[in-house]
Amino acid sequence: MLDYEAVVVGLGGMGSAAVAALSVRGTRVLGLEASSRGHELGASAGRSRMIRKAYFEHSDYVPLLHRAYALWRRLERASGTRLLDLTGLLVAGAASSPVLRGALASAELHGIELERLDAAALARRYPALRLRSAEIGLFEPGAGVVFPEKAIAAALGCAEAYGAELRFETPVEGYRCEPEAIVVRLAGGFEVRTARLALCAGPWTGRVCAEADLPIRVQRNVQVWFAPASAAYQRDRFPAFFVDRPELPAPLYGFPDYGDGVKAALHGFGESTAADRLDRAVREADVALIRAALDGWMPGAAGAFASGKACMYALTPDEHFILDVHPRDARIVLACGFSGHGFKFAPVVGEIVAELVRAGRTRHPIGFLRLGRFRPRERQPGVR
Repeated sequence: MLDYEAVVVGLGGMGSAAVAALSVRGTRVLGLEASSRGHELGASAGRSRMIRKAYFEHSDYVPLLHRAYALWRRLERASGTRLLDLTGLLVAGAASSPVLRGALASAELHGIELERLDAAALARRYPALRLRSAEIGLFEPGAGVVFPEKAIAAALGCAEAYGAELRFETPVEGYRCEPEAIVVRLAGGFEVRTARLALCAGPWTGRVCAEADLPIRVQRNVQVWFAPASAAYQRDRFPAFFVDRPELPAPLYGFPDYGDGVKAALHGFGESTAADRLDRAVREADVALIRAALDGWMPGAAGAFASGKACMYALTPDEHFILDVHPRDARIVLACGFSGHGFKFAPVVGEIVAELVRAGRTRHPIGFLRLGRFRPRERQPGVR
């Protein structure tokens, strides 16, 4: 006898969206989270996350982004909570930068509004910036910020309103696949039986699903908030930003001052670690590196250190997501490896997971995100 039609492991950004999407569709679903409700130990915290459509990483993400925007707005209406703030996004660097070239290519292919600014136009619009003569800017007015903690809370509230059962501080120790059920083992010796299982455990997914040998590396990344010395970078005067300069160890990105300081970080920069061994202390060396990068772009933004947070990227070899069914059992759905740019996709990922759980297929174009790209010789269960 089955206890649930589906179990979702992990209730961060992706898991909360998945359990909400399943419950809305009438699935008898259990959501399991190892930590407390609203915790900040995973990969889905940090007060602000970027959302954009002119996607330099791969133009195939853009159809998923269109759907994500619509689902974010639907969740805002359902929850009565503001989850997006479309401040715009300024991407800057040399015209030859892969970041700028990729953003332009996605915008042209999918008809996304994107304003190109030469150095003179950039200086006129943002006179406080420290610009290089050869740099250009791309301004995307439809981009901006997602508030992750509020988004997760809204998704979990939606899931509960539609009957989902959620258990926090309930670690999953593993599972076994039987012919009639998947048996999920919980801490304390408890077990639950389910027809389908969705693994959305972020940097911990590889541990829960060790037999799949997922190609995921965990990286420590530090985010820092500074009290700016200038009012030029307040939310109503300055957009989110992403700067690609060859002398930086990684692209610099960040957000304007929402009242708690200018947030900045280096995208994809940090040492390899493990989710259970993450050094969560923010050290002076972490702050100094980000401060130097920010000083070279936004003079006066990197004032007094306000706060910092060490987070995690779960990186795949090509830095694209893994969205697929398990290579050995199609009753198990994998949503992991979001590589530091996944949160904006959370509601559409939740929808994809729900469709894979319920029907074994999805209407969304996820072929480029299938696990089989890393194992071309293995026979994979079919997913469209």
